[in-house]
Amino acid sequence: MARDSEQHPVSSSYQKTQLGFLIFPGFPMSCLTSMIEPLRAANEIAGQDRFGWQLISENGARVPASAGVYFDPDVILDDANKLDFIFCLSGPMARLEHEQKSSGLLRQFARHGTRMGAVSGGVFPLARAGLMDAHVCSVHWCYKAAFEAEFPHIKAVDDVIVTDQLRFSASGAAAAFDMMLHLIEQELGAPVMTEVACWFQHPLVRGEGVRQRIPAFYTASADDMLPPAIQQAVHLFATHIDETMSVSEVAQAVGLSARQLERGFKKATGQSPSHYYRLMRMKAARQLVLYSNDTLADIAYATGYSNTTVMVTHYKATFGITPKEERRRINLFRVQDNRSLPST
Repeated sequence: MARDSEQHPVSSSYQKTQLGFLIFPGFPMSCLTSMIEPLRAANEIAGQDRFGWQLISENGARVPASAGVYFDPDVILDDANKLDFIFCLSGPMARLEHEQKSSGLLRQFARHGTRMGAVSGGVFPLARAGLMDAHVCSVHWCYKAAFEAEFPHIKAVDDVIVTDQLRFSASGAAAAFDMMLHLIEQELGAPVMTEVACWFQHPLVRGEGVRQRIPAFYTASADDMLPPAIQQAVHLFATHIDETMSVSEVAQAVGLSARQLERGFKKATGQSPSHYYRLMRMKAARQLVLYSNDTLADIAYATGYSNTTVMVTHYKATFGITPKEERRRINLFRVQDNRSLPST
């Protein structure tokens, strides 16, 4: 739908905002399209070529996305220049091929004022390059345990979007879309941003401080849809994965008796608090199995187990496979198909 600039008048004198998307093999394609499409629509609505973008790869080779679709980069990292933003798009296992050189290039961009960002698993290579040190970042809940294990010095939060000085992070594709809407609002004003959101039938523009919606295990709802006391208990469980709390301690903390907590949990989730808590710890263990190189002993310790045997027993009972078997299977899958799980 063609628009002229009279509908949403903006200054005729403007500086084009250039974004670079550094893509890694297996990157989530939805994250890329969720960022480019609102920018493309904003250009059309404003009648200006206000936003530009480039696909960047480290070595210039075609890059397969998580869906198996290949993308041809516009430029290699060595030759990228005059960028206002660089966003890393990848799965959590992605690494720079020439880590010392390419990390140095990214740090050089940052020193010269380029705003650095990441979406979903892209926060991992950005952190490995040393660019998230002393910054707060958004990490998708699927990857948070693995991120905190690898980068204990970096504060990871559940917010869908985080801006910390010149660092930008978004938890997934929908959050990346919201982030671009905020950029459009800053550059072109609220009317253009609102029309872009309406073009894509995006009903709610989320900002900073909005938490990710996390599945409530074995229910059809998310954790923010649970009763308040149960939400508080879930939060306590989630923040005490390595140093476990007893059900009675959690009940006391949320102002319920152990029996009331038991009844409330079963009604809201279909599970007892202890089973729910164990499943939460198993989910964290699985993240570490899939997205880290930690030993099983380290994973057991990180998820509140004093020995590996019990952790492995619970893992197999939960997922039908041992951690070693799952790690072997997923590594083979990655080698054959170059994919990251999940693609967010």
